Amino acid sequence: MTPVSQNIDLVSSAIPNLHRFAHKAMATIYEIFIITEDAGYAQQAAYAAFNELDRLEQELSRFLPNSDITRINHLAAQQPLCLGLDAFDCLKLSKRISEETSGAFDVTVGPLMQCWLNPDKTLRSPSAEELAKARRHIGMTLLELAEAQHTVTLQASPMHVDLGAVGKGYAVDVMTNLLREWDIEIALIHGGRSSVFALSAPPEKFGWPLTLSHPQRPGEILNHLALCNQAVSGSGLQKGQHIINPRTGQPLSGKRATWAITPDAATSDAVSTAFMNMTPEEIAAYCEQHRDVRALLVTQDEEARQEKILRFGAWEEAGVLA
Repeated sequence: MTPVSQNIDLVSSAIPNLHRFAHKAMATIYEIFIITEDAGYAQQAAYAAFNELDRLEQELSRFLPNSDITRINHLAAQQPLCLGLDAFDCLKLSKRISEETSGAFDVTVGPLMQCWLNPDKTLRSPSAEELAKARRHIGMTLLELAEAQHTVTLQASPMHVDLGAVGKGYAVDVMTNLLREWDIEIALIHGGRSSVFALSAPPEKFGWPLTLSHPQRPGEILNHLALCNQAVSGSGLQKGQHIINPRTGQPLSGKRATWAITPDAATSDAVSTAFMNMTPEEIAAYCEQHRDVRALLVTQDEEARQEKILRFGAWEEAGVLA
């Protein structure tokens, strides 16, 4: 079994002509699995995809001084900034998911994170004044996007945009499209052990054989998947990590993990993050409104110590379940 994500695994032992390539970018490891008899051509295609990945990091990382995202975070209010296509597309998708989830997904939540966390990432208790000030600088409605000019204008400044919850999935989609241009027909691409896209299916299989395992009990498989031309992403809280709910301004309480299956990796990346902040009823309604989305939720109430495993959407449809 080859690890693809902490809780998303590829069962690769019975797949012939499978070639694996890995590359470090965006502070994590990306992998590409290609099925072909021409190992040399597969390597060339994978390296071309990784070069594209490095280019994307230069544009999307908030840690690099000349990236589009860093430029946004230093932008004064009411001053339009022209963006590259990739940064603009990520912000456009982020606004769409934010609207669809009633604000549960928000790439501007950074000021609230800074309020709640000490330098060592432990939780602190901010004052009401600190929280009120931070909330004036968060919200996707504060980003005005102009499609024709490819510009962003901030309605408040400074803002703190972080594409960590969508950028890796977006990069997986860009790499997938490049592999298609290279006439690679069957591949599996994952980014950062969190988002996976399955391009077509291995020979004589309905889809790429994946498993979703329990976040606290890795040996317990929650679902077998046969993924074909779809993406799956997972989100969860690791030890020492914290997630701030942008709608409440409060840290997420209790243990929770979510997975989302969607037609593309950028959307699955963003939606699985949003599901961390949504109630089961809200997730069910979202999947009802978006018939091509499926969700898996593992939640545990720390006080009651009661665990629930919930599935939403058409999991029984062909091309999802193995």
